[in-house]
Amino acid sequence: MTPAARVAAAIEILDLVLSGNPAERCLTTWARNNRFAGSKDRAAIRDHVFDALRCRESFARLGGSAGGRGLMIGACRAEGRDLAEVFSGIGHAPTPLSPEEEQALLGPVPEGVELLDWPEWLVPRLKDDLGADFGPVSLAQRERAPVFLRVNLAKCTREDAQAQLRCDDIDAEPHPAALSALKVTRGARKLRNARAYQEGSVELQDLASQIAIEALPLEGVSRVLDYCAGGGGKALALAAHAPHLKIDAHDIDAGRMKDLPVRAGRAGARINVLLPETVAGEWDMVLIDAPCSGSGTWRRTPDAKWALTPARLDELVRLQDRILREAQAYVGPGGYLVYMTCSLLKCENDQQAQKVSVNPEWEWIDHRQLTTQDGSDGFFYSIFKRVAE
Repeated sequence: MTPAARVAAAIEILDLVLSGNPAERCLTTWARNNRFAGSKDRAAIRDHVFDALRCRESFARLGGSAGGRGLMIGACRAEGRDLAEVFSGIGHAPTPLSPEEEQALLGPVPEGVELLDWPEWLVPRLKDDLGADFGPVSLAQRERAPVFLRVNLAKCTREDAQAQLRCDDIDAEPHPAALSALKVTRGARKLRNARAYQEGSVELQDLASQIAIEALPLEGVSRVLDYCAGGGGKALALAAHAPHLKIDAHDIDAGRMKDLPVRAGRAGARINVLLPETVAGEWDMVLIDAPCSGSGTWRRTPDAKWALTPARLDELVRLQDRILREAQAYVGPGGYLVYMTCSLLKCENDQQAQKVSVNPEWEWIDHRQLTTQDGSDGFFYSIFKRVAE
C-alpha cells in the first residue's frame, strides 16, 4: 500500500471508531476484510489510528472537522506533510480537499492546541489534580507509550533476559526505577513470538506496576490475596519478586482470569485461582488493583479516553468504595491493605485512600502517584497496615 492509501484506510477505520466501536475490533475487522495489506501496512495504519485518537481534539482543530477525514488532515498538517500529495485521489489515496475543507484550514491554529487532547469536561479536574504537571503530562499523553517488560527474576537475571531477547532481534535496556524493568528500544512487535516471552523469562508490564510491586512491605508476609486480579499481572509479578509467597487470585468476573493458569505455568509460578463468592478467611496482605477510569493508560487505549463520562466516573468511584470496604475484612491483624489504580484522578486515588486512613484500625504507611513524568503510565498506590489487636 502507498502511504496515501494507508491514510485512506485509517480514515475508514476512524469513522467506525468515532461512531462508538472499539478501536481494536475495528482494526481487526479491517485487516480480515483487506488481506492484501501486509504486516507493515497494518502496523502503519494502526499507528495512524491510535495517533489520531490520542490527539483527537488538536487534530480536529488542525484538520477542520472531527471525523476520520478531518483527523487525518490534522495529523498530516501536524507532521508537515504535503496535503495535495496525500489527498490526491490517485489510486487508493483519499479524495482531494474540497474548497470548504481548504477554507477551514486558512484560519490560525489556536494557541495551546496541544493541551486540548482530553475530554473537555475533565480538563478543570485534571488541572487541579495534576497542578504544575498538567502541561507536561498533557504533552506526554499525546505520544505513544514506551514498551516495558518485567523480567521474571525467579527464572533469570535482567542481563540473561536481554541476551535472550537479542537472539530474536529485540533490544531492551534496564530502567533504574525497578529491578525487574526492561524498556524495549527495538523490535517491540516481535515480542509475543520471542523465546524469552514464550518461555516465561519476560512479561509485558508497565514500569509503574513494577515500581508498585517492588515497594510492597513483604517482610513477615506469607499469604497474599490479589482481590481484583484481572489477567493476573500483579499476582505474577509478586510471585516472581517473592517466590515464597502463597498467592490467591480472585476477580468478580472469573473470565478475566481465564489465561492466568497458562501464564503462571509459563512463568513457573504457583497461583491459586479463587472463583467468585468463594473468598473466605484472612490474609497477610490484600491487594486491590481497583477498576478505574484508566486515565493513566490512555496513551495505550486512547479510545477509552473519549468514552469516559462524568456518570461513568461517579459509578467507578462508588464501585471502588464498595471494594475497599469488602477487602478490609480479609486482612488479618498486622496485615497490609494495598490499594492501586492506573488513574491520574484524585477522586479515584488520594480521596479513596483518605477514607481508609480516617479509620483508627488502619495506619497509612506509604503512597505514591506516578505519571508520565516518572517515565511510566499514570499509576497510584497506597499501603495501609492493620493495627494489631
